[in-house]
Amino acid sequence: MKFHIDKKYIHWGLTIFAVIAASILFYYLLFNRESFSNGFHAFFSIAMPILDGLILAYLLTPVLNGVENRCLIPLCKRCNVEMNGRNKKKVRAVSILLTVFIVGYLIYGFFSMIIPQLVQSIQSIILQFPIYVNNLTIWLQKLLADNPDIEAAVIEVMDTYSGELNNFLNLSLLPKMNEVIRSISLSFLSFIMRLWNLIIGFIISIYILGSKELFAGQAKKIVYALFETNMANAIISDVRFTHRTFSGFMVGKVIDSIIIGIICFLGTSMMGTPYAILVSVIVGITNVIPFFGPYLGAIPSTLLILMVNPLQCLYFIIFILALQQFDGNVLGPKILGDSTGLSGFWVIFSITLFGGLFGVLGMIVGVPVFAILYAGIRAFINQLLLQKKLPTDTSHYLNVGSIEKGEFIPYNKAESESELSANSVESGKQKSKSIIHNFFRIEKADKNESNVISASEGNAAIKGEEDIAEGEGKQ
Repeated sequence: MKFHIDKKYIHWGLTIFAVIAASILFYYLLFNRESFSNGFHAFFSIAMPILDGLILAYLLTPVLNGVENRCLIPLCKRCNVEMNGRNKKKVRAVSILLTVFIVGYLIYGFFSMIIPQLVQSIQSIILQFPIYVNNLTIWLQKLLADNPDIEAAVIEVMDTYSGELNNFLNLSLLPKMNEVIRSISLSFLSFIMRLWNLIIGFIISIYILGSKELFAGQAKKIVYALFETNMANAIISDVRFTHRTFSGFMVGKVIDSIIIGIICFLGTSMMGTPYAILVSVIVGITNVIPFFGPYLGAIPSTLLILMVNPLQCLYFIIFILALQQFDGNVLGPKILGDSTGLSGFWVIFSITLFGGLFGVLGMIVGVPVFAILYAGIRAFINQLLLQKKLPTDTSHYLNVGSIEKGEFIPYNKAESESELSANSVESGKQKSKSIIHNFFRIEKADKNESNVISASEGNAAIKGEEDIAEGEGKQ
């Protein structure tokens, strides 16, 4: 006799097993969060070189594609070189070498031009710091001498907090110098480890760039194996959209920040602003952070210029405000365009959210990541609306009060109908369209019903008493 197993029992068994396993995993994560977090951090630290390699390969891919598709392959076609498998590997190897050379030369040229100027500026600040403090003190004394009310307030504040500052320095800061030195040593060791991981990640990125088409093909193969064809097509399309959004925003923002840094250097040089290169580098680097970045870079630069020349500080503030208006209204939209599709509110929301969760890195990548999530949610909502045969354009819903049989009723008309419905609840002529009105209608109906019941019970009781009295009279 052939033994046959019904497939539905196998599905039920697998479902029960999955539910039990998920419950056990949830229980473990709920009551062993610390050990799970430690294991996750350990795994993350071990896999850091691989992550660095993936990130570097992703950043170097546009340069590699440009060198290979626009330079080497056309050159090989002109030289009548057949692009077979062996020659393709040679072209890829040369493309990787040229990419590394170009990127390395650009980085070296940038730092060789900037670092000497930065070192010179920092040395000048250190050497002339007492002079700057003296100039600032003289300026404050002159300001306070002309304003006795401000002088009295400043003296009171200094008298109040000088004792606390002295106690902090003697009782808190000095005893903790060993901990400060230890933390600095650990930070230096962490920097060395980070540098070592970056070197290994660079080596891994070379291998990834050499076989990037193979890895992409394997990833697509896995997607088509795990999901249905339509679902796999949608996933691959979403990945391409994510790549376009993320890379377009990041590349555009870097170009925008470089241009802003150059304009800042030219403007501060013409105005005679102290430490023009240092200030321009700070402004250009912090400009990578959307919205808040320019202000984060302007604050330390303003304080630095204030110690040297307060009047130049005022000029710098006016120049930075004008520069950021130019960047936000002219240069930024020209370079970035509508790469994210987010309004100003959602940009600020994404920067605040991801910045609070992941720090400076979250502020940099928060906008494109949130743009991708926003696009996914919007696509899902539009799909649900299309299933209900409703329009997806938001303009149709700006003044809508209700939808009746596919017809959009304006807010004022819907509100008047709702009031009419609420007034006609007692007569039962019209059914309430509002959930709130319907709720109160049910509650009122219940009260009326209870009142009717209590009244009928009272009438029955009175009638019973009358019958008793009448029976007694007859007796």
